Amino acid sequence: MTSKTSMNILLFIFMLVLPCLVGLSQGECDFKAIFNFGDSNSDTGGFYAAFPAESGPYGMTYFNKPAGRASDGRLVIDFIAQAIGIPFLSPYLQSIGSYYKHGANYATLASTVLLPNTSLFATGISPFSLAIQLNQMKQFATKVKEADQQETKLPSPDILGKSLYTFYIGQNDFTSNLAVIGTGGVQEFLPQVVSQIAATIKELYNLGGRTFMVLNLAPVGCYPSFLVELPHNSSDLDEFGCMVSYNNAVVDYNKMLKESLKQTRESISDASVIYVDTYTVLLELFRHPTSHGLQYGTKACCGYGGGEYNFNPKVYCGNTKEINGKRVTATACDDPYNYVSWDGIHATEAASKLITYAILNGSYSDPPFPFQEHCDLQPIG
Repeated sequence: MTSKTSMNILLFIFMLVLPCLVGLSQGECDFKAIFNFGDSNSDTGGFYAAFPAESGPYGMTYFNKPAGRASDGRLVIDFIAQAIGIPFLSPYLQSIGSYYKHGANYATLASTVLLPNTSLFATGISPFSLAIQLNQMKQFATKVKEADQQETKLPSPDILGKSLYTFYIGQNDFTSNLAVIGTGGVQEFLPQVVSQIAATIKELYNLGGRTFMVLNLAPVGCYPSFLVELPHNSSDLDEFGCMVSYNNAVVDYNKMLKESLKQTRESISDASVIYVDTYTVLLELFRHPTSHGLQYGTKACCGYGGGEYNFNPKVYCGNTKEINGKRVTATACDDPYNYVSWDGIHATEAASKLITYAILNGSYSDPPFPFQEHCDLQPIG
């Protein structure tokens, strides 16, 4: 049996089994909160709280309005929260209406692991690097320990040891200069990226954290935006239309990350340090969308230009620009549930849900981490 076939079976079996796993009790779970560190793949409104500018059609599928997410709807982090029975995470940077009893989200769009003021990075990178996000978490932990126990929006101090700490970050470190220095140049500083993630886990461990889940990098060689913008020729495309050289570079990084997390796990043996292979899941969706109830892999739902990728870097999703003397708007498709890619850069809600099923299953984690052994899973439909 090929790995592709076995993956198809695993994803579909879990989708069939999940209704039997969810709702078995009143939501008992080992994890009382989630603290998330990341970029736009898991930002639930942090960037737009700091820099208000978001417009439609973002949020059209679930929220019916822009909701701070770089998607048409819910993200993987939203689905994980739903599955373990806690509310959507409030962005740490959101000053109005935030509720932190069940954790906080430090992720912001365009964030990097390494500090953005280095010459490695181009403009357009968020100032909220992983180091800043960690400092925000330290400040939060201090406030929690000092807070009056009657405080209604903060958790009790013992929450830090009963939380799931998630990381979905590193993609911008990888992609921000690919067009300039190529995969070889990028790979020279990627060891610093994995070292910083490992060091952050250890600092969170010292704060009391004991369960850490790190999602690896996605197959950027399949993203419509990179297929349009990154230099390549037809010989670099595989039979599914993805760029082999860029995906191979991601695989090299993911191997490095996996090994680093293994070493981290050995150094803090009373903690769970989990590596999650979202790369394999997303690669499968890009290659075989119709096997998973989707239709389009390497074509964006929201964009301008139509064609094979429906992506134009001169006018991003929801924006209106003048191109060649003509005023054009990058609009959304009517059926984002048929797409893997929302805007050429980020996943649709439909793809995020499939990724979440795989994460909850635990078979794409190292070591295996089936969530149903830790929580009575709730519906995420």
